[in-house]
Amino acid sequence: MTLPLPILEIESSLIARLRETRRVVVSAPTGSGKSTQVPRMLLRSGLLGNGQAVVLQPRRIAARMLAARVAEEEGCTLGREVGYQVRLENASGPATRIRYVTEGILLRQMVGDARLAGVTAIVFDEFHERHLEGDVALARALDLQESGRPDLLIVVMSATLDGEKLESYLKPCAHVSTEGQMFPVRIEYAPPATADAPVHEAAADAVATWIRGGYDGDALVFMPGAWDIARTLELLKSRPETRDAALLPLHGELPPREQDAAVARADRRKIVVATNVAETSLTIDGVRLVVDSGLARLPRHDPRRGLNTLFIEPISRASADQRAGRAGRTAPGTCVRLWSEAEHKKRPAREEPEVKRLELAEAALALKAGGVKELRKFRWLDAPEEKALVHAENLLEDLGALDGEQEITALGRRLLAFPVHPRWARMLLAAGDLKCVRLACLVAAIMQGRDLLVRSADSMAVEFRKDVIGDRDTSDLWILVRAWEFAADNAFRFEACHRAGIHAQAARQVGPALEQFLRIAKKEGLDAEDRDVPEESLRRCVLAGFPDRVARRFDAATLRCEVVHGRRGLLARESAVRRATLFVAGEIREVEGRGREDKTLLGLATAIEPEWLEELLPFDLTRKVIVGFDAEAKRVTAEEVTRFRDLAIGKRAAEPPADEAAKRFADEVLAGRLQFREWDAAVDQWLLRVGFLAKTCPELGLNAPDETSRRAAVERLCAGSTTWKELRDRPVMREFRALVEPALQSQVERHAPERLELSNGKKPKLVYAADAPPHIALRIQELFGVARIPAIAMGRVVPALQILAPNNRPVQVTQDLARFWSEHYPKVKKEMQRKYPKHEWR
Repeated sequence: MTLPLPILEIESSLIARLRETRRVVVSAPTGSGKSTQVPRMLLRSGLLGNGQAVVLQPRRIAARMLAARVAEEEGCTLGREVGYQVRLENASGPATRIRYVTEGILLRQMVGDARLAGVTAIVFDEFHERHLEGDVALARALDLQESGRPDLLIVVMSATLDGEKLESYLKPCAHVSTEGQMFPVRIEYAPPATADAPVHEAAADAVATWIRGGYDGDALVFMPGAWDIARTLELLKSRPETRDAALLPLHGELPPREQDAAVARADRRKIVVATNVAETSLTIDGVRLVVDSGLARLPRHDPRRGLNTLFIEPISRASADQRAGRAGRTAPGTCVRLWSEAEHKKRPAREEPEVKRLELAEAALALKAGGVKELRKFRWLDAPEEKALVHAENLLEDLGALDGEQEITALGRRLLAFPVHPRWARMLLAAGDLKCVRLACLVAAIMQGRDLLVRSADSMAVEFRKDVIGDRDTSDLWILVRAWEFAADNAFRFEACHRAGIHAQAARQVGPALEQFLRIAKKEGLDAEDRDVPEESLRRCVLAGFPDRVARRFDAATLRCEVVHGRRGLLARESAVRRATLFVAGEIREVEGRGREDKTLLGLATAIEPEWLEELLPFDLTRKVIVGFDAEAKRVTAEEVTRFRDLAIGKRAAEPPADEAAKRFADEVLAGRLQFREWDAAVDQWLLRVGFLAKTCPELGLNAPDETSRRAAVERLCAGSTTWKELRDRPVMREFRALVEPALQSQVERHAPERLELSNGKKPKLVYAADAPPHIALRIQELFGVARIPAIAMGRVVPALQILAPNNRPVQVTQDLARFWSEHYPKVKKEMQRKYPKHEWR
């Protein structure tokens, strides 16, 4: 029998709008029945035809429990007409008309079946939570509706939505809403007495106070995680006020029977302590008191480990309102917020969309597999940061999931089959080959959780831990594995764990994550049998999942390291991996420091061998001979450098390539740091003579020696040796004369002579320059009997004449000697004769 829920008021309006626009936004308060009744409306209206309505839920527990509720209301067996599908569990079949799924399930279905055959409607429930997979699925559904499935119905529902923004995004769409029937809820702010007081005690106090006040009804307490729930229930059990109440936990890791018990009606007062699974889709009837810790475990990118991790954070004002509304579902109620009103006003209005705070590699891989070529042009409701997209693409390429053209590879499609982050998928695939799946699953579970070891543990705890766990110098992760095994062997008891410096609760939380990874591995056909495996296998798996974090220590005497992609950092002092040159950093964290290199600490290190890189990632290895020059020994050196991507991981001496050796010597010669013994002024003058004549008499067909031809000649002179001692006596002039054809060398001697013959028989040396006319220099007495300076370069250039005094200092520079004799010489003679009376003066 259909319950009289507020959402039923808008049934006719909703169906009418869907027939018109195929897109509808539904706004209805918490507890109005939208999660259970809207899919039923679609079914009984006939809008589904023979197809199926897929209802997206943000959590597995909600998908299962809502499907069970609707199946009961429809009078059918769960798994037939009404079913659900979550990761690792599918209770649906060919006859299913309403299928509740988690958001990732639909996204993966879209990859395998782009047209969503058999799906008539998609209902996005609790969309205000803005999960990344929900955002992506909605965008793809809109594209599908516009490109090939105009019959597809799209319904977006929530109790709190940024309606204007969403409607603009969905346009054209309709908007239907109902205010529902909400009773008043009195809000009390009751922060703990001190900042460090446990929130669990404050919650237990609030419940006890409420019961002592004589109020009827059940209580719902919100805590961020399973451990907090267990601690709160322990405190409640110790209070006399709750002696007769049913104390029940509610979170996603509980068995279905215990989850159902928390939601079902009870024959006595019920106090449910839940995570935020009870905030939205699930309604617990009879709640009159809500005690809100104001905290939730929210996924966020953890840059230390390059993964998305759950962090305990304050909730938004919108989430607080959602939680408070649970107390006013059936009667007036009370909500006690364990924080101050002033703090409440400072909280954000709503949670930041996951697309703005998560690492995007998993979503990017799904989009690439679905045919999205350019992520930046995708139909984002809120576009991600550019750096987040770049990081995702780079990581997927590092893992081998994308090629250099950003196209998905066969390995990428294989990774997509695992409903986990691509890092873990790559690790699990490698573990399957190495027969160490269980160990890899344990490492993944440890790495994605909270720190297992107490960083501030005292020396006694550290020494005890070394005694019982051991101290491996090849992998910090192996130490964590042994620490977890020690904690598990001691039933995660606080005393035993504390003595060894292990976080007991963090170790306890690894177990469920391990089981989940094992189920995923088995589902994909991997052998997860528990067996002894070589330690090397673990290290190879870590390399497969973290190839973007390969690091090399500069030397054994320092902790300074280089990391791929041009990063630098310091190996964490607490790391046991002290002897390895190459390692993978499972954790990279930024800390305060003076210099650039001090700001990045590399932790959770795992030693690797260079040959593993060649086996696993051969296309990322390059070998190049680097030629250098030893200035002191005056010899060319060479070493072969092996690089993994941009990181140098190995060097060895090599023979310099002959052409490279000649080039390095040429560099030194042309820079003036080395000089051939036979490279004298005559060589330079020859080059200048050729250049002068080529410019002045182009019809001769000479090519002026330029930088290229000069360098080529020098390289020829330097060929055949790696030591300067063997090269320094090479015949330089012969090489440079060879730049001019033999037939033209005589033209150079004739028209750009080395010496200029004068009429008095003198043959002064012509001096050529790059930026001035050729010139000769003679004392006045050597010019007696010479009337003019003969021209060179086929009579086109008269060399400049530097006329020198007896002391060889210039008196005058001229190209017109006749004018000098007639106009200037008398004055010069008079002055010079007085200074040098013993010299001849005509």
